[in-house]
Amino acid sequence: MRPRARLGALLVAAFLGPVTLLACDRAPSGASLKEWSAADHDGEKKTGGPTGKQGARGASDAGGAAMLVEATWQSQCATCHGPGGHGDGPQGPMVRAEDLSKDAWQAGIDDAQIEASIRNGKGKMPKFDKLPDEVVKGLVARVRSFRGR
Repeated sequence: MRPRARLGALLVAAFLGPVTLLACDRAPSGASLKEWSAADHDGEKKTGGPTGKQGARGASDAGGAAMLVEATWQSQCATCHGPGGHGDGPQGPMVRAEDLSKDAWQAGIDDAQIEASIRNGKGKMPKFDKLPDEVVKGLVARVRSFRGR
């Protein structure tokens, strides 16, 4: 090590050593910390009611469910059915994915059947039985939105 660099290191150590010792003379006190409660959760008042820019709890939950539906569609469904439901995803031709936009297909199936296909699988489509109800209902609505596209 060069003499000038050694001198700089010594000066830094000489300054930081005492400062570090003074700063760490005792553990922080927990007396000023309060116990966490559900009311501390983001978006809720201390009374437990909904607050914030969303207005009502349902508005923020709906946005969260919509994000989950979109993420689920992109990661699980679009790989076969494609982004627009035409069966043109990267795996679509290989598994002969249904074109969900065809009027004849849409007219021949009800929402309960679509939901059952999502939950139980159908043909080469795997089952998604662990999805929350609001996500499954959102996926059904998304499938319905492809009609006539």
